Amino acid sequence: MKMKAAVFHEAHQPLTIEEVDVDQPIGREVLVRTMASGVCHSDLHFVDGLYPMRGPAILGHEAAGIVEAVGDQVIDFKPGDHVIACLSVFCGNCEYCLTGRTHLCAQRPVRRSGEPPKLSWQGTPVTQFANIASYAEMMLLHENAVVKIRDDISFDVAALIGCGVTTGVGAALNTAKVEPGSAVAVFGAGGVGLSAIQGARIAGARMIIAVEVFENKLATAKELGATHTVDASAGDPVEQIRAMTNGGVDYSFEAIGLKKAAEQAWACLRAGGTATVIGMIPVGQMVEIPGPEFLREKKIQGSSMGSNRFKVDMPRYIDFYLQGRLKLDEMVTRKGKLEDVNDAFRAMKAGEVARTVLNFD
Repeated sequence: MKMKAAVFHEAHQPLTIEEVDVDQPIGREVLVRTMASGVCHSDLHFVDGLYPMRGPAILGHEAAGIVEAVGDQVIDFKPGDHVIACLSVFCGNCEYCLTGRTHLCAQRPVRRSGEPPKLSWQGTPVTQFANIASYAEMMLLHENAVVKIRDDISFDVAALIGCGVTTGVGAALNTAKVEPGSAVAVFGAGGVGLSAIQGARIAGARMIIAVEVFENKLATAKELGATHTVDASAGDPVEQIRAMTNGGVDYSFEAIGLKKAAEQAWACLRAGGTATVIGMIPVGQMVEIPGPEFLREKKIQGSSMGSNRFKVDMPRYIDFYLQGRLKLDEMVTRKGKLEDVNDAFRAMKAGEVARTVLNFD
């Protein structure tokens, strides 16, 4: 089957809109018609060459759509189901899966050697980024990469839950386990950072400090739950945070992917505090922190996709949204079509948007 997709050929080059072949689902696979895809900063890392990616490839991993067809071993999905895709596809059999940490699955299911490629371009197999590849009209996914959702929620909103929301909210609720009454600092107010701010608010934090260099993003952060803001371009953010908290925060989150921001997230902690690094720090870079400060029982940890149990978490986040506890419409600052993907990357780098959503309807 032929479809339109935005194809990545090499770093530092724009994606090109081309015709790509997608195979029919086999076994436990599900073919999903893409209805909306968020444009996430993680994709930009590959376009900018900060992480390696072999072309041709289809990027995109934050998506929602409608099931078109299913493989002969699929029992939980049928054509017409509304679903969210998640890059935390899991096998269900490895040690991580069997101990409840499916987001860390050690053997994510892919097609076996000898089976036809899921995607191809001019006869060449196409890399399916994150086992999703949502910058395309169709997504061919394993059934453990999708979750069924109710039919009365906008695909724009559902798409955001597929990565940014789950990553940020989950980092606060699942990874860090923010406690009620605590003080929190979030470095970066893009889609993931705004979601971490909302996760901290849902958890009951009394003080939530958003750290950014763009004034428009700080305004959005206030709208979504930040109680205080710090303009990182107007002085040392660590000094500002320490001054307003009388010594530091209980929890901090790095949601940009910058070495310096990760080190600042550590530096702004009070004794016993926890820093959680969410962002994709470029390959080869090291985060440096003063060794003696470990004696103050400060901790630093990573978070992968919000330590999600997405088959359970995503429907819950939809309930939070419908209850008014999770604000998602406000995070969509621009909408476009597949052909607008390169401009969406430009707007992201310029700090113009919290999230751009590409619509396929």
